[in-house]
Amino acid sequence: MQRTRVLLVDDNLEFLDIAAALLEAHGCEIVARAADGEEGLLATLTLHPDVVVLDVSMPRLNGFEVARRIKQNKNGARVVLLTFHEDYDYVRAARSFGVLGYVIKRRMATDLPDAVREAVAGRLFTSPPLDGFDEGGL
Repeated sequence: MQRTRVLLVDDNLEFLDIAAALLEAHGCEIVARAADGEEGLLATLTLHPDVVVLDVSMPRLNGFEVARRIKQNKNGARVVLLTFHEDYDYVRAARSFGVLGYVIKRRMATDLPDAVREAVAGRLFTSPPLDGFDEGGL
């Protein structure tokens, strides 16, 4: 069985390390880490990961803009956002850019592996307490 290839993009190196260790423990292959949105977009276009895990608030390009460009490029990468923002407007914006997973950083240990797995399957995932969010209305 082929391992899921994941690109991690976050300007916080501590979160990159934690996310990498967590996803590797769940059988994912971390193909690269990027510290800003522009670097992450370039890595996505050159490395062709299965899933890109993006922070929302980053320098040079924010996670929404990177997700929009990934969707526009149609390279097949699925996007999961990893963020502190617990706001329905952010979830709506994320969905409009083709994001499949929306994970709150404080729930990363429990939710990130599930979000990546669901994204690979083409299904939506949103961290609780946002799990009551009406996905069907988007």
